[in-house]
Amino acid sequence: MDEQRIATRLDDIIDELADIEHGRWAHWQRYMHGKCEHRSDGALVIPPDLVAQWERQIATPFCDLSEAEKESDREQVRRYLPMIVEALTDL
Repeated sequence: MDEQRIATRLDDIIDELADIEHGRWAHWQRYMHGKCEHRSDGALVIPPDLVAQWERQIATPFCDLSEAEKESDREQVRRYLPMIVEALTDL
């Protein structure tokens, strides 16, 4: 395949991919807000056990994550694949 055609096609779907990313981010924020303590001043407090879990995950390379954690990341990637496959098969 022509690399320029691929690059052009991927540029064409940036907004569609950004829409998927926004949905992923919004889903995460709803999850986070649901796990946090909501204070009367509007602040959110993350429970200490979740802070410890997420700090560990942040510091861990993908290859060293548990299979369940890897699968969670794979699920997120799978949201993008249909759009990318469609874009590349249209060339």
